[in-house]
Amino acid sequence: MAELIKFEDTVSYLLAKVSTAFRNSLERQLGVIGLHGGQIFVLFELWKKDGLRQIDLANNLDLSAPTVNKTLKGLIEVGLVTRSRIDDDARSTRIFLTDSGKTIRRDIEAQWLELEEDCLSGLTETERLVLFDLLGKLRGTYTGRTASDED
Repeated sequence: MAELIKFEDTVSYLLAKVSTAFRNSLERQLGVIGLHGGQIFVLFELWKKDGLRQIDLANNLDLSAPTVNKTLKGLIEVGLVTRSRIDDDARSTRIFLTDSGKTIRRDIEAQWLELEEDCLSGLTETERLVLFDLLGKLRGTYTGRTASDED
């Protein structure tokens, strides 16, 4: 009989555990300002380009349309975005930031920078650069996108 693998000794296992721990930290950090992790990624996209179609948000975030729709409902409820149809394209729903959605960016930036420092506090500058590069390569494996695609 073949030897069974010890999952705890695989990179995939460790990456999944780190991802879960980071996600929990992200939720705690954003809870301070009344948001959750999924919501900020929608805001990130809208801060880059306001008025995106829902389908484009889903594609940019590598999420299903129903997941994005649920996230948008929460953002609409708290007054950070609005949803509207554009006259020349009845099939497309576009999402726009409200004034609150624009101004909350400073609060999110403060929480994000604190999260970033906590995440990287045990690493040297070289380790930080290597980690960033490696994570970008791993993301490319799953999405076909790299960090330079985000610009």
